[in-house]
Amino acid sequence: MTAPPDQRQEKRQPRGRRQPRKVSPDYLERAALHYLERYASSSANLRRLLTRKVDLSAKAHGTDPEEGRRWVEALVERFRSSGLLDDKAYAEMKASGLQRRGGSTRTIRMKLGAKGVDADLIDAALGGLEGAETGRADLAAAVAYARRRRLGPFRAEADRAGRRDKDLAALARAGFDYDTARQVVDAVSREDLEG
Repeated sequence: MTAPPDQRQEKRQPRGRRQPRKVSPDYLERAALHYLERYASSSANLRRLLTRKVDLSAKAHGTDPEEGRRWVEALVERFRSSGLLDDKAYAEMKASGLQRRGGSTRTIRMKLGAKGVDADLIDAALGGLEGAETGRADLAAAVAYARRRRLGPFRAEADRAGRRDKDLAALARAGFDYDTARQVVDAVSREDLEG
């Protein structure tokens, strides 16, 4: 039974995409501050985000993209000199957070590079990781990853032997080398890894 025509809901037309805002120095500063309130960022990442806004504005409103890029550069430089943007602190914070979640040094290097962090700052951040001074940063991360995913000694004893190859593959996909993965998966107990 269908409702009479006057009681049917009209089909709504999909709304179109909102037109990008016309950029100005004030707008870019507000957008940057709003972004930095919510997320930590590298200078290059913030520059990329703001440049995208400039390019969209140029396409939609015919504004000068070169002038917008100059505004972005001035803003990023001002934020860096005032301390709002600190690539070194960002790299250290991001690297330690990724390691705690079980990220390999290879994965951490790639993710920081994708955010535009300089290679020297990435090396310094990786040098400050837990276990880096003893060359065991990847092992500490692999243990954290195995604990989180319940691999190797972190899974039920009855399932360990049948899942060994899958656990090794999971660690390899996460960026750990074979020796580190094997050391974690073949550990007799959790205490051997955590102690």
